[in-house]
Amino acid sequence: MTTDLRDARPGRVLVVEPVSSGTALLSAARDLGLQTVVASFDADDRRLPDRVRQDIDTLVTVDTNDETALTQAAIRLHEDGGLLGVLPGFEFYVPVVARLAARLGLAGVAEDSVEQVRDKTAMRQRIDAAGLRVPRWAPASSAAELDAAADHVGFPCVLKPTDSAGSVHVSRADTRAGLHRAYRLLASDSRPDLGRRLDGRVLVEEYLDGPEVSVEGCVSATGEVAIVAVTRKLLGPEPYFVELGHIVQAGLSTTERDAVEAYVTEVVAALGVRVGPFHCELRLPGGEPVLIELGARMGGDHIPDLVRLATGISLPHLAVAAHTGLPLDPARLPTGVPATAPRAKHASIRFFTAPGRSSYRTVSGLADLRARPEVLDVELYLAPGEPIPPAHDFRCRTGHAVYTADSYADAVEFGHLIDRGVSFE
Repeated sequence: MTTDLRDARPGRVLVVEPVSSGTALLSAARDLGLQTVVASFDADDRRLPDRVRQDIDTLVTVDTNDETALTQAAIRLHEDGGLLGVLPGFEFYVPVVARLAARLGLAGVAEDSVEQVRDKTAMRQRIDAAGLRVPRWAPASSAAELDAAADHVGFPCVLKPTDSAGSVHVSRADTRAGLHRAYRLLASDSRPDLGRRLDGRVLVEEYLDGPEVSVEGCVSATGEVAIVAVTRKLLGPEPYFVELGHIVQAGLSTTERDAVEAYVTEVVAALGVRVGPFHCELRLPGGEPVLIELGARMGGDHIPDLVRLATGISLPHLAVAAHTGLPLDPARLPTGVPATAPRAKHASIRFFTAPGRSSYRTVSGLADLRARPEVLDVELYLAPGEPIPPAHDFRCRTGHAVYTADSYADAVEFGHLIDRGVSFE
């Protein structure tokens, strides 16, 4: 006899500020028979997309960057009917959600581990202590501390904020002057990101030459680590590290894949990620995995969609199940919830850019692209005349195409075809 978990486990799940891939947690929770509660500021750059509102049963409007207000709201929700779980809808909210889960007696990342999955300096310290390889690194919190950090790390090096996202102000520096110039740009940037601003703390680390991948997985409610996919990340020209595409699965040899999976399993354990999804970014100099960073959340940029297309496995369902204690096998979904067979061996997203342009009037090539059978989705982010930010981070991307391929080589080549065929004027 099979049991439909949607009937067996009624209850509510709280998602804090769902953004990007985090919005998929809502439909996954409803698939699993759970009521969805969202805590969101729901204004400015934290305004909820209209398309997700149909998946929200209860919306609590609160300043999600005010931990006291958010905690009080979560306690009221838990007292008024209870919560089965609480999940971050974006990586900025991983720490506060861990503290909420502990306060409410729910499953979550350990409180004494949570800072090291957000603060890159704390992350490096813990991985160093575990005896796992990381780039040489040194922290700095002011321009005056940069020189000492650079003396320890050497050149070329990479400068990055300790707790940002989306490759914001991540850049390569080949000289001391270049490092100081990059830091001045970072320190003078007052633009908010989900209501937060950079605080000037940075990590200076060794530049590693090699392919970059991310590992997508989840730790179940019983503590089992499931690695679902390895994603090849396609980066724009340095000194910046703008992600211009992703391919699932990455074109790794069996030996490389085994090494990556073993290393990431150790990283997950060392960082204390005891439940929930993870997105672990690595470089592979000489084929050896070296940690760039780990997020205790799903990857963004439609990576969960690519994973489902290429594997049939739904990371949002795994994440909700892990945080609510549902016994969900990675390879299937409960009775009544449609599982999918892989659509193709590889799935990819390619982002459009308009190098050298501050805006555009027309775009060509989209109709031909949409007509291709392997293309599943084409979207533009910016309308004609809207300003295009400089090609320094994710904000320079003007749109994307999602497509499938029967081989890794075909996925790479089709990405080049998109680059050549889509033009902004």
